[in-house]
Amino acid sequence: MAEHNELGKSGEKDAIQLLQNKGYKILETNFVHQKAEVDIIAQKEGFLVVVEVKTRSTPDFGDPQDFVKPAQIKRLVKAVDFYINDKDLDLEVRFDIVAIIKNKFGKKIEHLEDAFYYFE
Repeated sequence: MAEHNELGKSGEKDAIQLLQNKGYKILETNFVHQKAEVDIIAQKEGFLVVVEVKTRSTPDFGDPQDFVKPAQIKRLVKAVDFYINDKDLDLEVRFDIVAIIKNKFGKKIEHLEDAFYYFE
């Protein structure tokens, strides 16, 4: 596995641990629908929380959360819409980002709630 893929998988494990420690119930990981992959789908207090995990080894090119682009957001929304309908859920949806910088100097992890909105 390529080094960046290993970093990403490691970051997703860190994010799951963080969310569980905060009382989130993890419903799905790496949920795929069409061209979208949702890193984590969780539930907490009446919210379906869609979590995009961004892990980088350096902040030199920007914060990890800066790498969530509009086209990706659009794909995530479609995938989550499918998930909600498929599971017949009646929950309010929130989009979060877990941004991680992880390298030989340590790890910085940040949970950004309501990180983005999508209006069509």
